[in-house]
Amino acid sequence: MKTAVEELSPTRVKLTVEVPFEELGESMQAAYKKVAQQVRVPGFRPGKVPARIIEQRFGRAVVLEETLNDAVPKLYGQAVDESDIFPVSQPEIEVTKIEDGEQVEFTAEVDIRPNFEVPDYQGLEVTVPVAEVSDEDVDTQLDGLRQRFATLTGVERPAANGDFVVMDLAAAIDGVNIEEQQANDVSYEVGAGSVLQGLDDALAGMSAGDVKEFTTNLVGGENAGEEAVVTITVKSVKEKVLPELDDEFAQLASEFDTLDELKDSLREQIRRNKLIDQVVQARENALDALLDKIDIPLPESALKAELDNRKHNLEHQIAESGLSKDAYFRLYQTTEEERHAELEASSAKALKTGFVLDKIVKAEELGVSEQELTNFVVRRAMQMNVAPNVLAQHLADNDQLTLAMVEIVRDKAKSVVGDAAKVVDEAGNEVDLKAIYTEINGEEPTEEPAEEKTEE
Repeated sequence: MKTAVEELSPTRVKLTVEVPFEELGESMQAAYKKVAQQVRVPGFRPGKVPARIIEQRFGRAVVLEETLNDAVPKLYGQAVDESDIFPVSQPEIEVTKIEDGEQVEFTAEVDIRPNFEVPDYQGLEVTVPVAEVSDEDVDTQLDGLRQRFATLTGVERPAANGDFVVMDLAAAIDGVNIEEQQANDVSYEVGAGSVLQGLDDALAGMSAGDVKEFTTNLVGGENAGEEAVVTITVKSVKEKVLPELDDEFAQLASEFDTLDELKDSLREQIRRNKLIDQVVQARENALDALLDKIDIPLPESALKAELDNRKHNLEHQIAESGLSKDAYFRLYQTTEEERHAELEASSAKALKTGFVLDKIVKAEELGVSEQELTNFVVRRAMQMNVAPNVLAQHLADNDQLTLAMVEIVRDKAKSVVGDAAKVVDEAGNEVDLKAIYTEINGEEPTEEPAEEKTEE
């Protein structure tokens, strides 16, 4: 087999492959067997029709077509391997010459990863947040615990931000009640920021027994986006009462006997979380610094596929939310245009990042062990709240184990870049990542520290 590579652009090539006919022998035998199973010839059982009878009855062209259907994909893969290119799209293949008994020629146009060199990433200077724990950090954690153990007490006064109300809601368009927009005994925190515009303003100052109307655009259901008159009937107003910060609270909210012991524990958790943040930020910032030093063209088809996938996921999220598009983007304080612009930028960065990390994976000869794959599946299963064996079977059944291994080695490549960086915190202090690894995991990992962060 002979392969010629023509560069159509920095991200697209044309392969011209010439194959001597004798190299098609295995595919031709498979073609005869396949055709023999499909045709019916008097005097012969299915699958037992001789080759010469097939050619006499149905012509040589039928066999050649099946031969090429079997051979060309394999030959294309072989040509790619021999040409040392990295396809990122499906090839456009055309058989350009068939000389029966002599040779076959075909061409394949395909988008590829562009050729580029990864610059030296040793000593990239990056800055990360400091890991010092302040009293304010501890107080924030304590306040979060108090919020979780707060109680609601009924009050005889108008509702204010932070109060909880129990209410009935009804919506009408042109005086006609919308059945699916009726809801009774809804509990809501005033000022929480409802996607139903005007709700918080209407509730402020209402007392139990009060009824109020306001006009807004509906955010879900068949009438999403339409203007409606919403009627609120407040049934009760309750204020949130936080528990006192004392030893009794420490016993209620934790395994500790005293408030001081609880504070010490929270301080240590916060410190560990900040150390993990330093590692994560070091790797992200080092990779960003490396990407800034590289300018490479991106294959249009791969970029379009990445962007289309992200847009599809966004549409799915909106549909799952049950909100109208306007309400969804309002909830996240953005617009559809701004979100699409973000997707375009993130798609380009993701594609470029993958190309660079794949280069590092190859240069550093990084691989995936069975234990690393198992650890990945277990962590991902915990995040998805499914059993690890169920996720592992799903990945295997859907041919996604290879994608999982790509994700693992890319994470390891990111770690290589981060570990090679010169890291300082915002106060100018040098940060020793290896010392953090030892403290968090008891070893020097190639992946992110496995410690699960506590919410702050």
